[in-house]
Amino acid sequence: MSNHVYLVDDDKAVREALSLLLETVGLSVRSFASPEVFLSQAAGLAPGCLILDIRMPAISGLKLQEKLVAQGIDWPTVIISGHGDIAACRRAFRNGAIDFLSKPVDEHDLIDAIQKGHAALESQEQISAERADAVALVGYLSSREREVLSMIAKGLTTKQIAEALGLSPRTVESHRAAIAAKAGTSSAAELTRYWLDAQG
Repeated sequence: MSNHVYLVDDDKAVREALSLLLETVGLSVRSFASPEVFLSQAAGLAPGCLILDIRMPAISGLKLQEKLVAQGIDWPTVIISGHGDIAACRRAFRNGAIDFLSKPVDEHDLIDAIQKGHAALESQEQISAERADAVALVGYLSSREREVLSMIAKGLTTKQIAEALGLSPRTVESHRAAIAAKAGTSSAAELTRYWLDAQG
């Protein structure tokens, strides 16, 4: 499981205090003094949990969150605020924040939020890995096998697939057997999941 935490806060004292706290519970923390510095390095960082201060000069934590989402970086985000208000809170959650904490931050709440973030990240990574496997599998299939798999995924029987493609049921069965051998399963439900995952 990822243990990376990226802390973006323009207040040096807050950065130092939170980094120290999080490192004592075994988290790998990198802190950034401004959103601009973080944005310039984000593409090269391993996925992790973000902790963003809401009020920073030039780019707010909420604006940074929006910029990251626009770049396809939708890592779990905890927003911290000395001036929490409901509108900002709503906007943060709409952008995918997993928690919104007021300063001074309760350390247990922060650690809980980060653990929740890392669990969400792990499940996101698992989904991505499953999708990549499915795309690879479908890529190995012949165009006819892909046609047959798409019809299995629609719930059609061997006989219905044979009629739709103008093939004999025996030929469809041999395509099904080839698909099952490549997928490592003959379960229609599993094959359907592969097809749907591959479609993204």
